[in-house]
Amino acid sequence: MLQYIGRRILQMIPTVFLISVISFILIQLPPGDYLTSIVATLAQSGDYLDQDQLAQLKRQYGLGQPVYVQYAKWMWGILSRGSFGQSFFWNRPVTELIADRLSITVILTLTTMIFTWAVGLPIGIYSATHQYSKLDYLFTSTSFIGLATPDFMLALILLYLGVVYLGKSYAGLFSPEFADAPWSFARLVDMMKHIIVPLIIGGTSGTAGLVRIMRGSLLDELNKPYVITARAKGLSERKLLWKYPVRVAINPFVSTIGWTLASLFSGGTIIAVVLGLPTVGPLMLSALMAQDMYLAGSILFIMSILTVIGTLISDLLLAWVDPRIRFEGGGR
Repeated sequence: MLQYIGRRILQMIPTVFLISVISFILIQLPPGDYLTSIVATLAQSGDYLDQDQLAQLKRQYGLGQPVYVQYAKWMWGILSRGSFGQSFFWNRPVTELIADRLSITVILTLTTMIFTWAVGLPIGIYSATHQYSKLDYLFTSTSFIGLATPDFMLALILLYLGVVYLGKSYAGLFSPEFADAPWSFARLVDMMKHIIVPLIIGGTSGTAGLVRIMRGSLLDELNKPYVITARAKGLSERKLLWKYPVRVAINPFVSTIGWTLASLFSGGTIIAVVLGLPTVGPLMLSALMAQDMYLAGSILFIMSILTVIGTLISDLLLAWVDPRIRFEGGGR
């Protein structure tokens, strides 16, 4: 097992390097740069920059250098100082900007994921073991509606209902007095009071999808010969269900932990924009729109690294959950 983990970590090194190159190139692909956005903004208000001013700003931001030189400086800052560069738009270090929103992003996304699993898995198991019952039809119909409803539209509907019928806004995660306050127990409690709406919106489609996948996977396992054999040998239904079919049926969810780990960092961008949530997702969107290459490239790079790490964790968990899976070269 240790050899397998060590081999996978060694394979991750060139993968992460390639990801860093691709991330930086992707940020450079749109025409223009950050100065282009500044010039366009000034032009709308009737102001213009002459060529000397543009040249000075290019030297200040390092935008006049070749792409490979900019990449080398960016990567050297990450490796030598742990610095992801300076945000052009915010005029602050990228690490500070990400750190300001990271805790809220992780709390919100992790809470949504726990809610999704805690609700979706039991319902999916019940629907599979009570196929064609009234509750199975109800859960199946509800899950189809949940999958068909866009998250941003559900957010807009809840915001409208809250303002029109309840006289209160569900936007944001904090009351005005706690919006810019330092972290404290009172601020955490205030956030938990406001997190219900984002939790429901973010968890609706995820829960609906999990119910459908779990139901289908478990139904497929319940009809396999090993289940019929175990039942014929007198194994109780509860023990049979949880010892074999459920462990195999959750493989699709374990294998997607790699994506979940990246989502812990980014959060639901569209939902966050609609609800005005201070997470990393809207920060990346604004960086892309302003062509803030160091901020956008760093967020994309970190998300990619988390996906690679999550893939390794998924493989290890799959081998632990499913006894049929063995590591290469023998042994678990």
